[in-house]
Formats: sequence, structure tokens, C-alpha cells
Amino acid sequence: MHQRNAFQARRILKLQMIFALVALAIALPFGASIVLSALVGAGSCLIANAMFAALVFRAYRAQEPARLVLRIYSAEILKLGMILALFTIAFVTLDGLNLPTLVGAYLAVQVIPTLVAAQLPERSTK
Repeated sequence: MHQRNAFQARRILKLQMIFALVALAIALPFGASIVLSALVGAGSCLIANAMFAALVFRAYRAQEPARLVLRIYSAEILKLGMILALFTIAFVTLDGLNLPTLVGAYLAVQVIPTLVAAQLPERSTK
């Protein structure tokens, strides 16, 4: 069970990377400020989700489901804190960020690849 979940998490992270590149390509014609905003939004999403997956899918013991639940909640809290910290650092250090583009890129990279992955057929991990 754990292997299948780890495979699905890797699949979603790969799709998020691809979609982040697509979002950046879409932002290119709109200028440097929009591209930078999209990069910060998409990059924050990728970094936070990779950290979450690494924390949740490391060594796992099926005999301890309560520890796994605690690990998932802890990883989610760290993920949210990381996103807030990355957004704050970006707004403090970078001039000309476009908030709608930043948040839009973040949400698009977070949501769309997950919906796409849910529609793809499951691959056997034997």
C-alpha cells in the first residue's frame, strides 16, 4: 500500500514540475515581473510539496498508524509555514511582484496536476 502511495506522490510531483514549466512559458510574453511572480508561486508550491512528500513517505511502519497520522499533520503544518515564509521572503526582497499571478501560479501548480493524476490510469508498481 505504501509503495503505491509513494508512486502516486512522485507522479504528482513530476506533473507539478511539468505544469510549473508550462505556467512559466505562458507568463513569458507578459514581461519579467509576471514571469518572476509565476516563478515564485510555482516554485514555492514545488518546494513545499517536495518537502511534504519527503517527510510523509520516508521509512514507514504499518504497525504504527497513529505515528503516520501525526507525521502527515506535522508535514502539512511545516508545508504551510514554508509557503508563508517563501511568499514573505519573496515580497520583502523582490520588487514588482504581481500578487494575482503569484497566487494563480501557486494554485494552478497545486490543483491542476493533482486532478490530471487522478484521471490517469494506475500503473502497476510490482
